[in-house]
Amino acid sequence: MPTVESAVRTDAGLAAELRLSVMRLRRRLANERHPDNELSIAQMGVLGVLARRGALTLGELAAAERVQPPSMTRTVNCLQESGDVVRRPHETDGRQVVVELSDQGRERVLADRDRRDAWLAQRLVELSPQERDVLRRAAPLLEALAQKD
Repeated sequence: MPTVESAVRTDAGLAAELRLSVMRLRRRLANERHPDNELSIAQMGVLGVLARRGALTLGELAAAERVQPPSMTRTVNCLQESGDVVRRPHETDGRQVVVELSDQGRERVLADRDRRDAWLAQRLVELSPQERDVLRRAAPLLEALAQKD
């Protein structure tokens, strides 16, 4: 069986190792949620998009999260019922609504981020300065990969 070092020498091997590592890290970060947070990962993802990008239409949210508009409508309905988002009419297109974070939603997403960031920051301290430098350089590349179609 090939080692990780030998597997990542090819693009296919690198892809397999990155997929596995990123998925494991994502699962680990998901486990760091506050135990009182009853929202799903998908719902927290929507709150995160709104926190980063500001108010968006349902279509823009669906595109950002790569889901179909009916799925986003269901998610936003739940978030509105829980008090985490509010809807308002679109300023120029009466057929659309705009979704934005409520104060409660903003507090929830910030608390969730703080908890996960604290866990990850502690893990990063355990790495060498050189390893942290590699991750500093890799972070924008991973984000760019995540944005590609």
